Amino acid sequence: MSHRLPERDKPWMMRTYAGHSTAAKSNELYRSNLAKGQTGLSIAFDLPTQTGYDPDDELARGEVGKVGVPVAHAGDMAALLDGIPLDRMNTSMTINATAAWLLALYVVTAESQGVEQAQLSGTTQNDIIKEFLARGTYAFPPGPSMRLIADMIAYTVEEIPKWNPINICSYHLQEAGATPVQEIAYAMSNAIAVLDAARERVPADRMSAVFARISFFVNAGVRFVEEHAKLRAMAVLWEQLGRERYGVTDEKALRFRYGVQVNSLGLTESQPENNVQRIVLEALAVTLGRDARARAIQLPAWNEALGLPRPWDQQWSLRIQQVLAFETDLLEYPDIFEGSKVMEGLVGELLEGARAEMAVVAEHGGAVKGVDYMKAALVDSHRERIRRIEDGEQIVVGLNRFTESEASPLVEGVDGGIMTVDPAGEAQQIEAVRAWRSGRDQAATDAALAELARVAASEGENIMPATIAAARAGVTTGEWSRTLREVFGEFRAPTGVGDAAASLNGSADLAALRDEVDRVSEALGRRLKILVGKPGLDGHSNGAEQIAVRARDVGMDVVYEGIRLTPEQIATSALHEGVHVVGLSILSGSHLELIPAVVTQLRERGVDVPVVVGGIIPDADVQPLKAAGVAAVYTPKDFDITRIMQDIVRLVAERGGVSTAA
Repeated sequence: MSHRLPERDKPWMMRTYAGHSTAAKSNELYRSNLAKGQTGLSIAFDLPTQTGYDPDDELARGEVGKVGVPVAHAGDMAALLDGIPLDRMNTSMTINATAAWLLALYVVTAESQGVEQAQLSGTTQNDIIKEFLARGTYAFPPGPSMRLIADMIAYTVEEIPKWNPINICSYHLQEAGATPVQEIAYAMSNAIAVLDAARERVPADRMSAVFARISFFVNAGVRFVEEHAKLRAMAVLWEQLGRERYGVTDEKALRFRYGVQVNSLGLTESQPENNVQRIVLEALAVTLGRDARARAIQLPAWNEALGLPRPWDQQWSLRIQQVLAFETDLLEYPDIFEGSKVMEGLVGELLEGARAEMAVVAEHGGAVKGVDYMKAALVDSHRERIRRIEDGEQIVVGLNRFTESEASPLVEGVDGGIMTVDPAGEAQQIEAVRAWRSGRDQAATDAALAELARVAASEGENIMPATIAAARAGVTTGEWSRTLREVFGEFRAPTGVGDAAASLNGSADLAALRDEVDRVSEALGRRLKILVGKPGLDGHSNGAEQIAVRARDVGMDVVYEGIRLTPEQIATSALHEGVHVVGLSILSGSHLELIPAVVTQLRERGVDVPVVVGGIIPDADVQPLKAAGVAAVYTPKDFDITRIMQDIVRLVAERGGVSTAA
């Protein structure tokens, strides 16, 4: 009797998350990746596009084209997808706050190719709750944001039926420190909030169709056995939700459909070649068991902890997928975990924990009202993860164990093993968007924006038709978002720092540091005070939050106002708060533009305090930052936050003329 399948399973959809500089350059990259065997597109948008700003907006400074492609209008989207047949392409767009707008641009581009909406297939990420919790590219308050999602779901289920209008993202929750139980519980709680909102926008008999189009985007860490069990647990909960809460009976509609990018949190700057085997092992978590296999996979590149991957690095990650799919026997067997007592037991443990945590979220009013609770819980979990690494309880090879190393030939050379985006590209994009505005029918644009504002202010109208009409009329990303901000209002998500539990325990080094903070504070005449700032549009705030929490735990006064601040705002806050040190965090690659701008603004206001910087900063950029006035630079290899705090206290003491402890 054969234990093999009658024929090999079809491989999953293979994607590479890509985009940078300009639409034209990204189009070249997409065509190249597709020629290498990639089977679907995964578009990375830059931060101004993700948060709803045009390239010439003040907040877009230094961010244009850095972490993705800038798309400011229908012309950019057409250039991005030039020569790519949208009736045959499955496209994933990592876009959230402005998802409705980017889908509208995609629809208009398809129309220009003669492709009808009903022929389009793909996914918009569109998960705003996780943006409040983990990633920071939100634009509008929770209520209007959920309305946009529900309108998109209601529109696509009828007009673009092969489109997944939302990926419920547990991926970023793990990046923010979530345990497997938290990742399952918060993702499912999020899904409930989304489905409940959609239920108010569609007829009851269409909920099965809605449920069938909800997909997930998950994370897979290096503990790949536990990660596989997590996926099985999510599938069980998803089916249960469909049957019991939404009355879904169609077996196909009840399937747990997910795409995956394996863990970036665990990638190390130290000995980065180790990231290759981490990526391979993590890919096994989502491919080993047939009954819980991913529908689509995108793998990070080995050098993402260093900076922007080159095309060759992305090709390497694509080849990993292809070797797994076509050289190994992964796709030849039924589910290899069927009947496994170990797997069944692990799944049961995760289900028990996740259901208990979902009940806690429900007690807080559900995922939308429970954002503050979940954010604080994630900050605490991430703090515990960092403590385990600092104390050596959690081994990270090359970082806190087996650190002796030969120099890596992968990072030698003039480029340092990464790609650098030409800073001149931002000026070109500013010029291009201004030329676009001057060349359009302004009366048609104004009319489209007025109609968009009217629909947004209405109670029950679906916003998608007005959004698509605005895209046709030549409206820009910033104009669409500004119009909705004027109707919906502004919003700042919770940081989780103030609600995170205070930690009075720790190592002897931590106790000694608390004493040193007390001593220096007494000599300064008041409590040592730090401002932690996030200039620009980078919303990845996990590192900044952990610095703020640790600074508080060692006795400092902390000023942390969250993400998305201009250099002027940070400097003004530093002046008014009377801080002794400024800590800045940037992971988007815009450090050479924004950090010197903050230093200049501080000096203009007479704020003479040390400035320290953390983020994904290539070695070649460290000296220019120090020349600009930065006192210290920390990168992902600097995992010991207590040591960073010791450095900060010493810098403050020296600047204040206080003797340092022996």
